Amino acid sequence: MDLLHSPLHDRHVALGAKLAAFGGWDMPLEYAGGGVLAEHKAVREAVGLFDVSHLGKALVRGTGAADFVNECLTNDLRRIETGKAQYTLCCDEDGGTVDDLIAYLRSDFEVFLIPNAANTAAVVARLQAAAPEGIEVTDQHRDYAVLAIQGPLSDEVLTSLDLPVDHEYMSFADATIAGQAITVCRTGYTGERGYELVVPSASAGEVWDAVIAAGESYGIRACGLGARDTLRTEMGYPLHGHELSPEISPVMARAGWAVGWNKPAFWGKDELERQRAEKTVRTLRGLLAQGRGIPRPGMKVQDEEGGELGEITSGTFSPTLRQGIALALLEPSVADGATVIVDVRGRPEAFTVTKPPFVQPSTKEA
Repeated sequence: MDLLHSPLHDRHVALGAKLAAFGGWDMPLEYAGGGVLAEHKAVREAVGLFDVSHLGKALVRGTGAADFVNECLTNDLRRIETGKAQYTLCCDEDGGTVDDLIAYLRSDFEVFLIPNAANTAAVVARLQAAAPEGIEVTDQHRDYAVLAIQGPLSDEVLTSLDLPVDHEYMSFADATIAGQAITVCRTGYTGERGYELVVPSASAGEVWDAVIAAGESYGIRACGLGARDTLRTEMGYPLHGHELSPEISPVMARAGWAVGWNKPAFWGKDELERQRAEKTVRTLRGLLAQGRGIPRPGMKVQDEEGGELGEITSGTFSPTLRQGIALALLEPSVADGATVIVDVRGRPEAFTVTKPPFVQPSTKEA
């Protein structure tokens, strides 16, 4: 199947991007003139601009739309007010994770969803199949682009564009740029203060150019999915297909904080409650290299006697810490601070079990 192109594809080509397939889309992995390390550094110290238009977009609309979404997805939408966003999960009846996503509560009548690229159709299909009369679920995947402006200087960039920056973390505001109505969301996937702009696809290029121009004096750098991955791994943020999947539940991923346990119903509730009560499933932990080993997904984790403890789900070199870090599903008996052994290409490497994040987040800083 042919890969889909972002509405910003020509900008990426012009910037010398190395493109790679991701979730059915041809997206920039890194750009010429620095690569992943320079892009990661820009986000941690200044500001970076990501094209994340591959992310899905869906609209649930109609009388009782918010209540309907709340009966389906894990988190409790009643915990937030209109104008706020919430991380939540879509599970199947067995507790497996169909997807993790952000829900934007526009009103009781309208909820906007941003799922992952590869799972958008599955999430939309499930919601459509369950929707009662009067509630419409629309796939808007190709209608909008999403630009993520992330880093300690992101406020300065948005202020120069006359965009709002005074709303709280996990909230959103409507605004206008280049004559186009957009949504400015104070969300992100890097651990830094930042924003995501939901923009009509036809205006994406114009908005991208405006952000690049406004950020030039602040050292803005276009960033690809390679840096996005190292940044999110330093935070311990899950990626569907790695830390979450139909085989990996929110309980296993230690995402129980995004489950409304007191709600009367949501998809997968019975199985998730069982896992939570029994505490026998493998759970997500952090691993910090004691030496120079760089962990990768799929590598086995053992105790010092060679007994199997689990498997790495994400692993990389941390540009901030200058050492290997990983997320791994481990047996619940493994304690924080324990030393475990990872088979790194046939060489045993010692790692310390720890609780992410590996780097202090700045998402909520004023």
